[in-house]
Amino acid sequence: MVTLMSETSAAVALRLAAPQLRRRCDLSAAGFATTDELQEPDGILAQARAVDAIRFGIGMRSDGYNLFAMGPDGHGRHTTVRNLLAERAAREPLPSDWCYVFNFETPHRPLRLDLPAGRALQFRQDMQRLVEDLQAGIPAAFETDEYRARRQEIETEFNERQEQAVSAVGEKARSGGIALLRTPSGFAFAPMHKDGVMEPDKFRTLPAEEQKRLESAIATLQAELEKVIEDVPKWRREAQRKLRELNRQVTRSAVASLLEDLRNDWGALPQVRQYLARVQEDVLDHAEHFRQPKEGEQPTLFGIPMPRSETGESPLRRYQVNVLVEHSKSQGAPVVYEDNPNYGNLIGRVEHIAQMGTLLTDFTLIKAGALHRANGGYLVLDALKLLMQPFSWDMLKRALRSREIRAESPAQAYSLISTVSLEPEPIPLDVKVVLVGERYIYYLMHAYDPEFRELFKVPSDFEEDTERGEGTELAHARVIATLARREKFRPLERAAVERVIEHQAREAGDAERLSLHLRGLVDLLRETDFWAADAGRTVVTSADVTRALQAREDRLDRVRDRMLQETLRGTLLVSSAGERVGQVNGLAVLQLGGFAFGMPNRITARVRLGGGKVVDIERETEMGGPIHSKGVLILSGFLSGRYAVRQPLSLAASLVFEQSYSGVEGDSASSAELYALLSALAEAPLRQSLAVTGSVNQHGDVQAIGGVNEKIEGFFDLCSARGLDGSQGVVIPAANVKNLMLQDRVIEAVKSGQFHLYAVETVDQGIEILTGLPAERVNQRVEERLLDFARRARAPAVTEKKRSWRGRPEK
Repeated sequence: MVTLMSETSAAVALRLAAPQLRRRCDLSAAGFATTDELQEPDGILAQARAVDAIRFGIGMRSDGYNLFAMGPDGHGRHTTVRNLLAERAAREPLPSDWCYVFNFETPHRPLRLDLPAGRALQFRQDMQRLVEDLQAGIPAAFETDEYRARRQEIETEFNERQEQAVSAVGEKARSGGIALLRTPSGFAFAPMHKDGVMEPDKFRTLPAEEQKRLESAIATLQAELEKVIEDVPKWRREAQRKLRELNRQVTRSAVASLLEDLRNDWGALPQVRQYLARVQEDVLDHAEHFRQPKEGEQPTLFGIPMPRSETGESPLRRYQVNVLVEHSKSQGAPVVYEDNPNYGNLIGRVEHIAQMGTLLTDFTLIKAGALHRANGGYLVLDALKLLMQPFSWDMLKRALRSREIRAESPAQAYSLISTVSLEPEPIPLDVKVVLVGERYIYYLMHAYDPEFRELFKVPSDFEEDTERGEGTELAHARVIATLARREKFRPLERAAVERVIEHQAREAGDAERLSLHLRGLVDLLRETDFWAADAGRTVVTSADVTRALQAREDRLDRVRDRMLQETLRGTLLVSSAGERVGQVNGLAVLQLGGFAFGMPNRITARVRLGGGKVVDIERETEMGGPIHSKGVLILSGFLSGRYAVRQPLSLAASLVFEQSYSGVEGDSASSAELYALLSALAEAPLRQSLAVTGSVNQHGDVQAIGGVNEKIEGFFDLCSARGLDGSQGVVIPAANVKNLMLQDRVIEAVKSGQFHLYAVETVDQGIEILTGLPAERVNQRVEERLLDFARRARAPAVTEKKRSWRGRPEK
């Protein structure tokens, strides 16, 4: 074993033993060989707080008690919410079916119908059958001899009345020697000669008095004829009225019996009873819609074409029933998840059809949204997706406040257009909404949206990890078994389960806790199953789990490998041997694409007489984050509070992460920066075979940091690539020992004495390990150096010659 610097007995005592570096999982007491022998877990693993909140929220029926399930993605929020909602919904009654029907009084405002659950489709079929029966029954009623005779009587009466009036004028004209002529363009009067019409030449030969008499008589007759012609439309309208009354009588007799059956079936529902009464009146008024003319013909009334539907569609669409939501095949209250919560998908929409270059719509084109489908039950939405959709969040709040659903476009809701469109009658809303999202979304909405606080009063906070113990390890094993069976993976042997549980502790970043990231767990089991199949095994072994983890790391570690290679080639300067004043190896964690790895960085410090300022070069160049800058400022507090406390701090120091070309954030390197600073002040070299991590406070206590496993392994890989000699190691905070879940390669090196880990609680312990000197001696040197700076700062007029950087007097 090679040692470059002797270690104090106190430093040796701070070394960690191999068993402290990884907490092994032992399920031998559980008595199972493979996961096939394990039962499903009781309830939901380690989410008691979240589950209780969800059950309270869905049980509280008062307004505003909607839920927000918050927590990181992949921890079973959606699955847990849906399972609990489905369990509750199965015990609740089915909600009503909802339909839209034509409003005969105000066509652009369709009417809603609230029908018992599962009966909407039957009502639509009954209305379709009614229309079919009317299409057959009404024409048949109009084909009877009695109707034809009565219609002929009305038409004959009209024709005779018209003919008699015209004939009376003709007879009067004939008695005066004037003939009434019928021409293609109408009626005309002309003087008679003998039995024919007088020729114009003959008329001009008549005496002037005779001509005037005939002209006067013709004018009088024309006035009488015009009066008769003016009365003809009135007589026609009277005949039409009689004919319509006849048609109503005939139609009523045909419709009454058909509607009677519907009234008997649906009469218990007041809304339907009123609607059927309106249907009957409309059928009586529009009986001609049911009388189909022969092909190529257009229906007429007294020779006048009857109007067709303005849209070119069948006028019988008005009797259709638009079933918006029905529950004929449902059991219990609905549980709806809307993956794309845009405005139309949530509140429904009114569709249009293109016809002759125009967009047309009617009540049959009203489509249901997620709120309609979830009405009377539960609606689950992703909070981030909801907020990203224009107008959706405001619309949802408006619907929950008003407790009704208005199917309207955003342009209508916000008065952006003034065109005529449908205004469907609002549907009463009774729904429990569950939003699922990250914690920051909940806290931001709670802070900045007062309506959110009123509408979503129940937060359900999901845990990210759970305590690790024998009971939770076995429960975790049962979860693994359940997932393997559900996804149809191969069973896992006990050693493989133990290896997976150890990895879950590594994912939690804590040997005493287990990660609850179920999506990551399923992915690991899926990859493990693949490698077991590749090896031709029917049972997954521990080696398959290790291979899956290694393969995943190999797929993601290109950047780490390149940085390690550049360090080995000397492009990135990091020492792993020797000693140097004011220089230490710090450790940082890089996270790229879900893969985190540790890399060592050289940290250097320079000191001189100055005004008591510790310069953070990262901050001065705006490359340091606020937390990192705070950590550096703490160093000034530590120095001024411990050393030369009765003297002003007359120090000018600079600290820098060498070869750092991107931002630096976090305070986990503050202890390393302090060691470099103390080394520079005490002129005590630091071991370059060690790397350091940990934050520090103003009292010199070393505090816990994150990513301790990745940091240790990052420096270990560099040392291993250069060759382990027994002098290398990492100094970590003692508070992080409980977080250690190191890989086997590191543990084996520690076990064989080729690599060491030191757990320190104070800066004094750390400086003793790094310098090989007692902490008291290092502190004394620092004190003397700072007192010297203070003395020199008080005597600026000393006549000592200035010296050059080489130490020779300047000329």
